[in-house]
Amino acid sequence: MGDQIMRFIRFASAEAVAEETARRISAAARRAIEARGRFRCVLAGGRTPLAAYDRLVHQPEDWAHWHLFLGDERCLPPDDPERNSRAIALALTERVAIPPANLHWIPAESGAASAAERYDALIADQMPFDLILLGMGEDGHTASLFPGHVTPTDVLASPVHEAPKPPPDRVTLTPLALAAAPERLILVTGAGKREALAAWRRGADLPVARVAALGRTDVLMDADAAGD
Repeated sequence: MGDQIMRFIRFASAEAVAEETARRISAAARRAIEARGRFRCVLAGGRTPLAAYDRLVHQPEDWAHWHLFLGDERCLPPDDPERNSRAIALALTERVAIPPANLHWIPAESGAASAAERYDALIADQMPFDLILLGMGEDGHTASLFPGHVTPTDVLASPVHEAPKPPPDRVTLTPLALAAAPERLILVTGAGKREALAAWRRGADLPVARVAALGRTDVLMDADAAGD
């Protein structure tokens, strides 16, 4: 699954993490478009990823060749502000010239099981991705892979029920899909993530640790999360 390299990289602030994330997304896009004519990127929701997307808006990107996907989605109406796709639209895709056909969102409004089946089929024809962007929750989850939940190993997208944070129904990419990229970026910012990050670095078996071990992964963390 690629070279097994993981690095924890510390930045002074969440703003610095967002700036570096935007720089790396832009660089990955330019490499992919030059090599293959398109850039396929899995995006995350959350405050710091959204701050990175806001920075990308002001850069001269070749937007027509960007194809965007989601690591997970909440089973809510499409215009609900808690949907990752809606938050990303406001931060990025409604502000730049990415063709609507290039926005490959999870149809979570159709229900977790149906949406997961449809997204599994969609991304099977799109992989491998060029870059996967993820966050980490205070319990060590990433995407919607939660501690204590069993994740299928033979599908690319899976329904999630009874998530420990609302809404309970979601759709997530599985490790099988999250391994399908040459690099992953995991963003960890804020003091609320400090305990889980410390446990991860001590070797705790957290979902985020299992995903980070899938291949080359850089963990971009701010001083508040790093704690030291």
